[in-house]
Amino acid sequence: MDTPGYPSLVPTTSDPGNTSSSWLLDVTAGNASSGPGPAGLAVSGVLIPLVYLVVCVVGLLGNSLVIYVVLRHTASPSVTSVYILNLALADELFMLGLPFLAAQNALSYWPFGSFMCRLVMAVDGINQFTSIFCLTVMSVDRYLAVVHPALSSRWRTAPVARTVSAAVWVASAVVVLPVPFLPIFQLANLIEES
Repeated sequence: MDTPGYPSLVPTTSDPGNTSSSWLLDVTAGNASSGPGPAGLAVSGVLIPLVYLVVCVVGLLGNSLVIYVVLRHTASPSVTSVYILNLALADELFMLGLPFLAAQNALSYWPFGSFMCRLVMAVDGINQFTSIFCLTVMSVDRYLAVVHPALSSRWRTAPVARTVSAAVWVASAVVVLPVPFLPIFQLANLIEES
């Protein structure tokens, strides 16, 4: 579906150069040219951003409380508290991106430009991978603590947990590194200009 005055940026399903990922672009471009009806706009334009903002506020408060308690009220940091701290930090990243998504839903387009689109998507990706990796590391840590407590005692220390957590953040950033350079986000400029 072409937007009047703009050439199509993505191949349609009948184009020979069509790729498997272009369906997402076709759907998004189609939504840009044919917006929802007035009733749908009222629900998605008000209710969904409101829910996002409530989740953002509650999530920021809850995760900030977890971070405060772990940093201020833990005499000596344990392995588990290090992993919980990193999981809370990753969740904070997600909460910081919610106001942008709420604004996008309320306005039915991305008003913040291409750079912010790429930045929000990269931070969201880092959050997703860091959360997954942290939960995986926590699961492995619990397994070692329960099944092999004697053998794992030399590895289950706070300094090792900090090193593993740093590796998780670096691995997440490396995995998400291509996100800011993907051409899919150029569509945000097209939607903003229309």
